[in-house]
Amino acid sequence: MPEQETIFSEKFKFDGIFSFKDFYKFCYDWLTQETGLTVQEAKYVEKAKGETKDLEIEWKGWVKLTDYFKFDSKVEFKILFMKEIEITDVNGKKIKTNQGSVEVKCKGILVRDWQGKFENNAFQKFLRALYEKWMIRPRIDQLEDKIFGDMGDFVEQSKAFLALEGRQ
Repeated sequence: MPEQETIFSEKFKFDGIFSFKDFYKFCYDWLTQETGLTVQEAKYVEKAKGETKDLEIEWKGWVKLTDYFKFDSKVEFKILFMKEIEITDVNGKKIKTNQGSVEVKCKGILVRDWQGKFENNAFQKFLRALYEKWMIRPRIDQLEDKIFGDMGDFVEQSKAFLALEGRQ
């Protein structure tokens, strides 16, 4: 079984005005274009409550870094009390948008030996441990920094997007 290590884990919250459609597209585009991840929607649950609705969305992403390493990600969105509202922008134009509470949880995971090539017996597992500890430690550190940086940038860009959207 491949060894997985969570390198990045963070969550943030936002309450206010935002365009759900634009935020969803922004997050998807950023993850796929900036990190190279292949992203799939693993879960989408929508519950209507009168004029508001709650959403639970989970994305799983992955990208092969080398034949030995893989970058997995998990992003969970929880949107509560979302409702459609109409606002007037700075030019006096009326815009339909959303208001609610957004919580985003992100994880970045480094997967080692993702193809399971060193899992056949105890001796191979021992060799893998030596290989990782003594031969490729700098490479592991470099990949961990990349994952931490990519996911940290995603969180910061998502926060900035929501903050700007709320200022219309």
